Amino acid sequence: MSKWTYADIPDQSGRTVLITGANSGLGLQSAKVLAGKGARVLLAARSAERGEQALRSVEAVAETKPALIGLDLADLRSVRNAAAEVRESTGDRLDVLINNGGVMATPLGRTADGFELQLGTNYLGHAALTWLLMPALRGGDGARVVTLTSVAAIGGRIDLHDPNYEHRHYNPGAAYAQSKIANQTFAMELDRRLRAAGEDVVSVAAAPGYVGTNLFPNMVAAYSNPLARAALSGVLKLGAALLSQSVQNGALSQVYAATAPGVRGGVYLAPARIQMWGRPSTVRPLAPARDHAAGAGLWALTAKLTGVTPDPA
Repeated sequence: MSKWTYADIPDQSGRTVLITGANSGLGLQSAKVLAGKGARVLLAARSAERGEQALRSVEAVAETKPALIGLDLADLRSVRNAAAEVRESTGDRLDVLINNGGVMATPLGRTADGFELQLGTNYLGHAALTWLLMPALRGGDGARVVTLTSVAAIGGRIDLHDPNYEHRHYNPGAAYAQSKIANQTFAMELDRRLRAAGEDVVSVAAAPGYVGTNLFPNMVAAYSNPLARAALSGVLKLGAALLSQSVQNGALSQVYAATAPGVRGGVYLAPARIQMWGRPSTVRPLAPARDHAAGAGLWALTAKLTGVTPDPA
């Protein structure tokens, strides 16, 4: 695995892949790579304009015509509509779902359904989408669900009693970390339940490391205070110059998780060098993700908040 590159990806002809947040960054890079290997790629994006631009860039390298799916992860109605569209357009045959889209360290905000913005977008929208697409994943050929987490999850704690910061003090970094440990915990719990049900679908978690994507300028733009924007922008530019790896390298973990032969369910893939840089490697999931009680608690909370029936039950 230490020397794995995009050249090692097997032929993806005949496989259908849905990627959220596919209009830029890691999602767009993954879309281009997989489309170039023969997969039919469905690009899920909130912005129709940016989605069309991304679609054209993927079409330029695709062997099989890609398609655009409208999806706003911060709106459960949009999530339900997108899932229905994917199921119909694929005839309930989806081979890979890459839960890639997200926001990072934003000021306190709310989704259309009243969830804290980062938890709602990064985690709850993806969990609901995954459950709603399970019939299509069952129709795939050895289907995989790849859910993005982050090294930031190391500092994360899921507050089952106040997940949406309705009573506790809001901290942008802590909220982001909560959403990312939730992603990792969900990925592991999903795989445990898939195994228990005897399903031919695997669930894995993946992290890109420190990558200079659109998450950073979007995070800066979310702040209304000009001084705060300037200070944050300066810190991020310095960090990117000193620490970040390219989007091409950052997408390796999720593409490996989606395509490499022999990937087992319930694994966590991240860059080899302290989960920040390098080729994908297998990393031990964090304690909450390994904890069956924590996974079950998050599973139940997610069902309560989203109103989506968990699948597998």
